[in-house]
Amino acid sequence: MTKQSAINTKLITALGLAVFLVACKSTPITPAKVEDKSPSSASTATNSGGDTGADANAVKEVMVDGNANGSADGNPLRDPNNILSKRNIYFDYDSDAVKAEYRPIVEAQAKYLLAHPDAKMTLQGNTDERGTREYNLSLGQRRSVAVKKSLNLLGVQDTQIETVSYGEEKATQNCAGEACDKDRRVDIVHQGE
Repeated sequence: MTKQSAINTKLITALGLAVFLVACKSTPITPAKVEDKSPSSASTATNSGGDTGADANAVKEVMVDGNANGSADGNPLRDPNNILSKRNIYFDYDSDAVKAEYRPIVEAQAKYLLAHPDAKMTLQGNTDERGTREYNLSLGQRRSVAVKKSLNLLGVQDTQIETVSYGEEKATQNCAGEACDKDRRVDIVHQGE
C-alpha cells in the first residue's frame, strides 16, 4: 500500500504541475489588422479620376527623386503635388487597423524608403483624449507599429523606421465630433525635417 501511495503522490504532483504550467502560459500578441475596403477592380477601372485614396495606380506616379514642377528644392517630400507630402494616417475610434484608403500613402512612403536606403522616418502614434493615459500610450504605439508592419510587408527594413507613441499628448483640447477624428492618427516624420 505504501508503494501505491507513493505512485499516487507522484501522479498528483505531476498533474498539479501540468495544470500550473498550462495556467501560466502566455498568449501571443495578435498582429495588427489591415482592413481592405477598397472597391473591386471593375469599379476602380470605371473611376473617372476622382481621388478616392484607393487608386492602385497612385504608387506608379510617385516621383521619388523630385520633379521639375514640384518643390523649389526638388525634394519630393516637400512637393505639395506629390503623395509623399501626405504624412498622416487616420484611424477609427479605438482601432489600430490601417484603413485601405491610406494604402497609397503607405505604398508611396515604402517606395521612397526603398529608393533611399539611408533615409529614416519616425512614426508618431496619437490618440484622442478619451481613455486613460496608459491606454492611450499603448494605443498610439499599436497604431505606429501597425503602419510600420505595413511598410515592412512592402520591403522596408526595420533600421529605417522608428515608432513612438504620444498617446493623447498632442490631442485637441476637449475634442468633440470631427475634432477627435484628427487626433486618432500616425504622423510620418522623415529624419532631417
